[in-house]
Amino acid sequence: MGEPATVAELEQSIREAQERFNEGMGADGDATPYPLLKQLRAESPVHAGWPEMGMVGNPDGGPYTFTAYTFDVVKAIFTDNITYSTRCYEDVVRPLQGPTILEMQEPEHAVYRKLHEFAFARSSMKRWDGELVGPIVDSAIAKFKDAKRADIVDAVFMPIPVRVIAALLGLPDSDVLQFHRLAIDILGFRGDMDTAMKASAQLREYFVGILAEKRRKPGDDMVSILAAAEVNGVKMSDEQIYGFMRNLLPAGAETTSRSTASLAFALLTHPAQLDAVRADRSLLPQAIEEGIRWETPLLNFMREVTRDTELGGVHIPKGSTVMLSLGSANHDETRWEDPEAFNIFRDRKPHIGFAHGAHVCLGMHLARLESMKIFNALFDALPGLRLDPDTPPPYVTGAMFRSPPRLDVIWD
Repeated sequence: MGEPATVAELEQSIREAQERFNEGMGADGDATPYPLLKQLRAESPVHAGWPEMGMVGNPDGGPYTFTAYTFDVVKAIFTDNITYSTRCYEDVVRPLQGPTILEMQEPEHAVYRKLHEFAFARSSMKRWDGELVGPIVDSAIAKFKDAKRADIVDAVFMPIPVRVIAALLGLPDSDVLQFHRLAIDILGFRGDMDTAMKASAQLREYFVGILAEKRRKPGDDMVSILAAAEVNGVKMSDEQIYGFMRNLLPAGAETTSRSTASLAFALLTHPAQLDAVRADRSLLPQAIEEGIRWETPLLNFMREVTRDTELGGVHIPKGSTVMLSLGSANHDETRWEDPEAFNIFRDRKPHIGFAHGAHVCLGMHLARLESMKIFNALFDALPGLRLDPDTPPPYVTGAMFRSPPRLDVIWD
């Protein structure tokens, strides 16, 4: 990938690229979408256009866009992947990442999902826990624990998930920072498509060498596993493996980075719940799920409608695009009492932060494992962890991806 001038310079370029990406994704101070989403849910489960993004109604003659806001309707769309197809991602994702499982349809999707599942085998989780995720988390925290203060978004939540993904892919540690920078450039395609396409081409070229090396000398990393995986005589092509590798960072590291940062924000701004989890770590799994429900890291998915249908009492013509507001669905007051509140003790009901149905997130167990390791390590290594009273109050931002841009903390 070429050598950066210095590690510090590359780390700074990652911060700057992340800021540009956030701006391109609608990050605007501490503005929150939830009051508007509540109003839209109350008016109708489905609206023409994409109102929270400024697209109200539909022009005569289409193409039509509709947005679903309630939990039941969003879940129903995810459940019916024949009527509501992911083919719409082909135009958006394939130019940037190559062929991925995201836009595949049945029966092809079912076969390739099984191939992908080899890379996320539960039998690997225990090994990842002890040999991979744990050491990466401990190493990151060791770098700053003696300072007694830090921005833990920059020090923990941004770098750790990227390093985990890089290690799972079997990438050399020396390449991680450049890998991260190129991946953020790809994610920022809405703001700068030229830069995103150049970054995608660089990553593909890099992954050609990685895959060739893994074929020559297989290991226990995801790339080696996928290169050898076979279902009913079907194997993944090289281009599909490159697509998987380019997709894994935004699909895995970006969302995990944001969900863990938002959970930390929630706990730090609710000290009684923080104290409860710190004292009883068995509460951590339900805190993780509540954090994802309360501040879903990726607020919207989309689907293409394959036939004329009706959704929430609204006629949806064939060929329309349907946006699925996960952020709204996870705040649906018909499912959760006082949904705007962060409450790890609420009655436990599954959220829809990892999507649902045939395309449910392949990496959700990995995301939960990372979250468990990160928070247990933070509580163990940083006693008395709390917000730094000498810094501005933190906030969560973003209209598409949401998380706090920084979390300044101190500890004893």
